[in-house]
Amino acid sequence: MKAIAINGSPRKGGNTELLLRKVLEPLTAAGWETDFIQLGGTPIRGCRACYQCFKTRNARCGQEEDIFNDCMQHMVQADAIILGSPTYFTDVSAEMKALLDRAGLVAVANGGLFRRKIGAAVVAVRRGGGTHAFDTMNHMFLMSGAIIPGSTYWNLGFGLDKGEVMRDEEGLRNMKDLGETIAWLGKAIGPCAESAPQFVESEPTP
Repeated sequence: MKAIAINGSPRKGGNTELLLRKVLEPLTAAGWETDFIQLGGTPIRGCRACYQCFKTRNARCGQEEDIFNDCMQHMVQADAIILGSPTYFTDVSAEMKALLDRAGLVAVANGGLFRRKIGAAVVAVRRGGGTHAFDTMNHMFLMSGAIIPGSTYWNLGFGLDKGEVMRDEEGLRNMKDLGETIAWLGKAIGPCAESAPQFVESEPTP
């Protein structure tokens, strides 16, 4: 099985990346193939509502000039998608929001590409607003039919400066538990994946 972690923070090696890699550790140990994508800090546009994805239905966005379609391909191929973002004014980074809007629409346009995948959100936060950023990422998973595993607490890690999150022992334990839970859930889902209810297309339509 395959898990992908996508880092919405522009700070490479920062707290969000450290948390995501902590989630991946138990998955790697369980024999999963894992991958990491650095999204934050790269040029990515928001959704233009052109509905080209509904016309082509090729699991791609009509905007071809940025990193999105590469990210989308990895998301489609993965059994588990772990999204991470810092907290910017109680919400996700601009790059992560662009990914959410476009990925969610392309998935719907192509028959529910995220249905029955495992989706998890991870947030780095200095003090407040982290649960709202957490909700923003989970909302895309929920409306896409993904399965969101719980953990021992909110998937938050506290820290401001680079590496500070590594002193948040409770947050790190939560990331480990989240990775272990994803591995367990993937094993449980595997045998019955083909019997999942079929996707029924609704709004939006082109």
